[in-house]
Amino acid sequence: MKARVLNQQCEQVGELDLPARFKEIKEHNLYLYVKYYRAQARANSAQTKNRGAVSGGGKKPWNQKGGGRARAGSITSPIFVGGGVSHGATNERNYDLKINKKQKKLALEYALGQKALAEKLLVVDKVDIISKKTKDAYAFLQGLKQRDVLVITEQLQEHNYLAFRNLKSCYVVETSEVNAYLVATYSAVVVEKAVFEALVTA
Repeated sequence: MKARVLNQQCEQVGELDLPARFKEIKEHNLYLYVKYYRAQARANSAQTKNRGAVSGGGKKPWNQKGGGRARAGSITSPIFVGGGVSHGATNERNYDLKINKKQKKLALEYALGQKALAEKLLVVDKVDIISKKTKDAYAFLQGLKQRDVLVITEQLQEHNYLAFRNLKSCYVVETSEVNAYLVATYSAVVVEKAVFEALVTA
């Protein structure tokens, strides 16, 4: 597994090897992390009313016998329009999942390894759009020739934030924010050299 090293003109000038242990990591670690990440993002706000929570229904809608219709005791029954919902969503459900630190680390390393295998793990010395201009950030991305890009920087500087913030095909994060879900979501990953060394040696 190798990461491609690019110069400021986005031309490949070398390669960096990923540790051999990356090949031994199982895909299941990434699966578990994605489940955990998506569960953490759930708002858990969906809620429906059952027949006991719907207002009204104190009076029997029609006589038990003589009408030729099925007997009914309350208009709050789920069979009536405006009645309660059977087996509906409730905000009492707990979606929390647990995952340990080792699995988080393995999931990130697996995701990076897969990007390296696809030749989509790109290493640059520094991501610096000093001009703060979106057109310069766009030109940088065009040079990479990738559909969408995750940019990982050591620290998110203001000039980089201003340059990249309006580009839908790009997302910039600091080292502390990077995770396996983000790496797996984007088609390519651009990482600063210092950050790359920290990620693969951690």
